[in-house]
Amino acid sequence: MIEPVAFGYNAETAVNNFFQSKGSVLSTDVQANALAEFNNMVSLLRNKGVDVMVVKDTPEPHTPDSVFPNNWISFHDDGRVVLYPMFAENRRLERRMDVLTTIAQKTGCQPKIIDYSIYEKNGRFLEGTGSMILDRSNKIAYAAISQRTDPALFLEFCKDFGYEPVSFSAFQQVGAKRLPVYHTNVMMCVADSYVVRCTDSIDDKKEQIRVMKSILESGKEIIEISEKQMQHFAGNMLQVINADGKKLLVMSQTAFNSLPADKIEKLRTYNELLVVNVPTIEKLGGGSVRCMMCEVF
Repeated sequence: MIEPVAFGYNAETAVNNFFQSKGSVLSTDVQANALAEFNNMVSLLRNKGVDVMVVKDTPEPHTPDSVFPNNWISFHDDGRVVLYPMFAENRRLERRMDVLTTIAQKTGCQPKIIDYSIYEKNGRFLEGTGSMILDRSNKIAYAAISQRTDPALFLEFCKDFGYEPVSFSAFQQVGAKRLPVYHTNVMMCVADSYVVRCTDSIDDKKEQIRVMKSILESGKEIIEISEKQMQHFAGNMLQVINADGKKLLVMSQTAFNSLPADKIEKLRTYNELLVVNVPTIEKLGGGSVRCMMCEVF
């Protein structure tokens, strides 16, 4: 997790992230609020026995979205580390080799870097586990194609890492228009035994069936959320495991509040829920708790 030092609204990402809201500033001191939310989340995770590595952002260059590291880097259990091409130019500045050095020192593993960021110069983007939802145990990768998720680059990743690709188009209602969902991880969460999915955002019926078939054949239960619940970040969750092997589903207070009691109880049958309040980060950043965590394998 990356501790923010200059969090704020990012106009470069707002062009296609319709979860961001510039007018929803909760306080004149946005950075202080974001830092308090970040520190509280780290404390809650650590209190539950989750091993959290925190690396502090740097004031320069200015990276308002650095609190969302899962978009520029992903870690894999064969020792490979992937660097990704980012849509917003100021987000490309988030890639920091000292982050890799810190993690290498902590884990004792020397990573083998796979660098896809060179595709930025061609206007092709793939934003990590924002663009792709990885079912690591079944080697299936799900991706909603958008400006930030290039279909050919997605297939290249799947070929390089041995994943079966499942791509589709996902949309959200913005005024009178149906516009692409900017990241797959706002409408879908893959856990060990279940998948939280917003089928309402997949307008094509054939694509709905194809995604459903892939999930069910992988042996996971589908837990549906509505498009309204997706707008409240109910798809932006992550299942983690603590030092004792206990499973936890991390979600935001916004997401929790949007879900009916039966969905909450269904999720609790699979794992404990860890609910974190991050309203400043959600409203100005357009991302929630899943985006704030980059899993280290």
